[in-house]
Amino acid sequence: MLILSVFVGCKSGQEKEGSGGRISDVEGNSYMTVQIGDQLWMAENLKTNTFSDGTPIQKVEEYEEWANLTLPAYCWYNNDSLTSDDFGALYNCYAIETEKLCPEGWHVPSDEDWIKLETALGGAGSAGGAMKEPGTAYWKTPNTQASNESGFTARPGGYRSYNGTFNLMRIDGFWWSTSEKSWYGSSNTVIYRNLKYDGQDLFRDVAVRANGFSVRCVKNP
Repeated sequence: MLILSVFVGCKSGQEKEGSGGRISDVEGNSYMTVQIGDQLWMAENLKTNTFSDGTPIQKVEEYEEWANLTLPAYCWYNNDSLTSDDFGALYNCYAIETEKLCPEGWHVPSDEDWIKLETALGGAGSAGGAMKEPGTAYWKTPNTQASNESGFTARPGGYRSYNGTFNLMRIDGFWWSTSEKSWYGSSNTVIYRNLKYDGQDLFRDVAVRANGFSVRCVKNP
């Protein structure tokens, strides 16, 4: 279980769908899409700072303010907006739970959505290699078994801990699901997926809502 402090109303536009197609969020940011099995996924991390209904998402930079949040928020890694094009934004789970983060017709994946993805890629033990962008432009060497055969093009945006610190960019990627899972009686933990620079596994674990992770959206069935 990852507590992670390092102790570890506008309508968005949709263009041609399918692999090589694109989708736009409410701000006009455009994202590549990819068909994996029977699912259509974004092939880039989300970077919007506006909900799909046009409401701004609160940007929180101060460490203490982030640590005390129980409301939706986002940030850029290390509070550096220059990371947004390559790695997207980091969102706390309170932003996920609004159900307004993804473009219209899309949603933050549930645990079941992630399971469908990993199954289509041969299982969690090897799916990560098929999801990671190859090379070391974005991933720390050796970026083990990275082939991006799926076209998912995963990049390691790191995370922001519930205490406000930033960690693991270019080393690990973390992506939210919408599914809760209790951990030793806690009801404040949510399932996420994790990819690492030195392996090909797609890991599944739980984290508290106050962490900041990357987001990929999947098209509604």
